[in-house]
Amino acid sequence: MTTFKQSLLCISTLCVVLTCHVTESHAAERKVKPTRWRDLFDGETLDGWEKTNYGGEGEVEIKDGQLLLNFGYSMTGVTYQSDDLPKTNYEIRATVLKIDGNDFFCAATFPVADSHCSFIAGGWGGAVTGLSSIDGQDASENETTGYQNFPSGKWYKVKIRVEPHLIQCWINGKQVVYQNILDRKITTRNEVNLNKPLGFATWETKAAYKSIQIRQLNVK
Repeated sequence: MTTFKQSLLCISTLCVVLTCHVTESHAAERKVKPTRWRDLFDGETLDGWEKTNYGGEGEVEIKDGQLLLNFGYSMTGVTYQSDDLPKTNYEIRATVLKIDGNDFFCAATFPVADSHCSFIAGGWGGAVTGLSSIDGQDASENETTGYQNFPSGKWYKVKIRVEPHLIQCWINGKQVVYQNILDRKITTRNEVNLNKPLGFATWETKAAYKSIQIRQLNVK
């Protein structure tokens, strides 16, 4: 029995190593050169954006150069109304203030090839980070699940990078997601379907966005 368990452990370890090797080899072959950041929020208007009508959403305001998402029951959010968004080889970043609340202050929904995905910061009671969804499993139950405290009254810089083989996410410069997406089913939860192709949402939480930007990655 011990030998059998040891064999299973070796096989599992080998699979992880091979997966990492494939992802890293794929990345090594790519020479990525970012372009300039482009503002999606001008700090003055909702130009290009619409309040998302989930039902029970809070007010969306522009105040002091910030996009303010007030408390909703349960979600408040905005959706970017444009068909010129890249589907891969791009980065998006946002600077977000968590004002008050006990759940996610940032659910960023974004294109991934012909599908979409969401990066969650502060979900499931306020501490979970991760991607929703991978192979039908959301950020609280797949391999991207992470935990982090998000005190209210602080600014958080969120960055997402999407490539054909990989999704990466950072919060305040710290990487919290490094996920190989080759041969994986990438989808969103039903709650954020209205945020496609690109949107941001909160869950019973008040937050302010003062910068939302995107840039493409030129690949050689």
